[in-house]
Amino acid sequence: MNDQAPINKIIPFSNVDGPGNRTSIFFQGCTYACKFCHNPETIRLCIHCGACVPGCPTGALRRENGLVRWNATDCVQCDACLKACPHMSSPRIRWMRAEEVFHEIRRAFPYIEGITVSGGDCTLYAAFLKELFPLVRAFGKTCLIDGNGAYDFTRDPELLEVCDGVMLDIKAADPEWSRFLIGNDGACALRSLDGLLRAGKLAEVRTVIFPGRDHENEETVRTVAQQIQNACPYKIIRYRPFGVRTEFQALLGEDTTEFEEAERYASLARSLGATKAFVV
Repeated sequence: MNDQAPINKIIPFSNVDGPGNRTSIFFQGCTYACKFCHNPETIRLCIHCGACVPGCPTGALRRENGLVRWNATDCVQCDACLKACPHMSSPRIRWMRAEEVFHEIRRAFPYIEGITVSGGDCTLYAAFLKELFPLVRAFGKTCLIDGNGAYDFTRDPELLEVCDGVMLDIKAADPEWSRFLIGNDGACALRSLDGLLRAGKLAEVRTVIFPGRDHENEETVRTVAQQIQNACPYKIIRYRPFGVRTEFQALLGEDTTEFEEAERYASLARSLGATKAFVV
C-alpha cells in the first residue's frame, strides 16, 4: 500500500512504554486535545504558519515556497520551535513509509522485546500500522498500540490480528468530566475497553488521578476496575503539571497528585478485583 505517516520521533530504547525494553514510535496528529496532555506539540499537523522559524537558533527551520522546512542535521533539539508554535504542532516531523520506519528501527532489534506505537494518536494511521506490524513481528518482536480510546478496535479485526495488544487510556467515566478533559463524553473509550477485553488484546489500562477531584477519580477507577478485574495491569497515574500547557494548569492544578492519594485509588481498584492495579 505504501501509505505514508507523519512521524514525530522514534525513541530506540524505552522501558516505560510497555513491558521490557522497547522502541517507541510517536506519530503526529491526534483526535483529542486533552487539557492535561504532556506532549501537546503532537496534537496537530503543522500548518506552515512560520511562527517557529525566526526563533530557531541554528537556522534548522526555513520558509520555502510557503512551507516550513526542517533540516534535521542542523537541529539541536532545543524545542524553541515547539514553544513558539501557537497551534499545538511541530515542524520536526518526517513523512515516512512503513518500510522506512522498519529499516530505521531494525538495528535495535537485538536489544528490544518489541515496539510501541504512540502519539498523538497512532490509530489515525491504522493502514500504516497494518503494514508495519507484520514486518516487525516476522522478526519475533511484539507490537503494542498506545491508544487514547478514540479508535473503535471492534470494527478493525485486521488491526487486532496483527498487533499483540493495546495499552488503553480511560481518561474519565463521567461524561461531563470527560467533555471537560478531552472534548467528548468518553463513550468510545469504554466501548474499546469492552471490545479489547473480549478479544484478549487488552495489554494495560491507565487512568490519571487529579488532585482534589475525588468524585471524578473514584467513578473512573470503579468503572475500570469492575470491568477489567485481573485481566491486565491497571496503572493509576499521578497527575503532573510538568509539560501541561500553562493555561490549563490553573484549571487542573499546579501540584502533582500525592502518592498517598493515588494509592487510595489503587487500593480501591484492587478491592474491586483489579488485582494488578499500581501507582506510577
